[in-house]
Amino acid sequence: MTRDRTAARASAKVGVQQARKTASWLGVTATSPRIVQALKAAIAVAIAWSIAPLLPGVADDYPYYAPLGALVSMYPTLMSSVRNALQTLGGLTVGILLAGAVIVLSDPNVLTISLAVGVGAAIAATGWFGASREYIPVTALFVLIVGGPNADGYSIGYLVQMTLGILVGLAVNLVFFPPLAFEAVGHQLARFRATLAGQLSEVADALTDSWPPEQDGWASRSQALVEVGRAVRAAVSHADDSRKGNPRARVHRRDLRSDYDELSALESVTFHVRDLTEMLAAAVWGQPVQLELRPELRPALSRTLHAVAAVLRDWDPDDDEQSAFAEADAALQDLMTELDQRRSSSPVTSLGVAATVAMDLTRILAALRPQIMPEPEAEAAPDATPAR
Repeated sequence: MTRDRTAARASAKVGVQQARKTASWLGVTATSPRIVQALKAAIAVAIAWSIAPLLPGVADDYPYYAPLGALVSMYPTLMSSVRNALQTLGGLTVGILLAGAVIVLSDPNVLTISLAVGVGAAIAATGWFGASREYIPVTALFVLIVGGPNADGYSIGYLVQMTLGILVGLAVNLVFFPPLAFEAVGHQLARFRATLAGQLSEVADALTDSWPPEQDGWASRSQALVEVGRAVRAAVSHADDSRKGNPRARVHRRDLRSDYDELSALESVTFHVRDLTEMLAAAVWGQPVQLELRPELRPALSRTLHAVAAVLRDWDPDDDEQSAFAEADAALQDLMTELDQRRSSSPVTSLGVAATVAMDLTRILAALRPQIMPEPEAEAAPDATPAR
């Protein structure tokens, strides 16, 4: 009897845990930006399709273009939606004008239709109309072939219904939870710092490993660091775009200028991390150039690399003490002192690699200092204007 109760409790506990996991998964999935965007697109299409037949005149004959307009206006951010909407309407107008020129100046035939499409493709190639550039030749083709004898009515109906759909899409995008991509910025910047810290730590471990080091993954990760930086810049740019015209940005605020400054500093750090990685790889394997790193300098280099990695790993600009930065600065000064002491007894060429790495680490700390230890803002000078 006791065993049955225990088994029942265990089964019930497993069931509850599974239910919580399922509910959590459904909650995360239902609120993910892609799902929300898909739902908004469906709502916009439904509204546009419902309103389209109510338009007067020839527009009533082409209601199917309204849902298309709603779709083309649904972009992840309000600003990108507005931008693409304006480009789409511009492309449609240019395509209609090209078709109109053919109708006014000549008769639609194989030659004139091909000419209009070719001119439209050339205008699209300029890039002025962004992702909607293909609408120019397509619209000219549709007006001349689908519109045919009723090209003027088709053009009006096409443009009016597309405009209606675009306006509906913009309204839905504005009203229903316009996205703010602020949260992703913090995650991406933290990922960038962790990646750089991990690279410095691996290089530091390699210096205290058997020589040449058995682990060589750190030597071929240069391009991966660049790719991470590009992804972070794209995330910050997307967040900046998501706040423009977004009413939610007034409530949920974020200092994106500070994020851009941090990103710029980390990109500078990336350059120097790549440089010191290439230098040490050349000292280990002699590729692409033959360089020398004295064995007695490896421990000091390793300690300094670990200390600088800790600055990135323990990133906290709100910490008044900044002990990690102070320790990294002290380790770097010890390394410089050791290099100065050995300069008189060692050939300059044997110190080149260590000196270059030390300089890279100096530049890294210089790039990070304004972010981690910002200088206090100077107090505004008193107004010296005499009273009248």
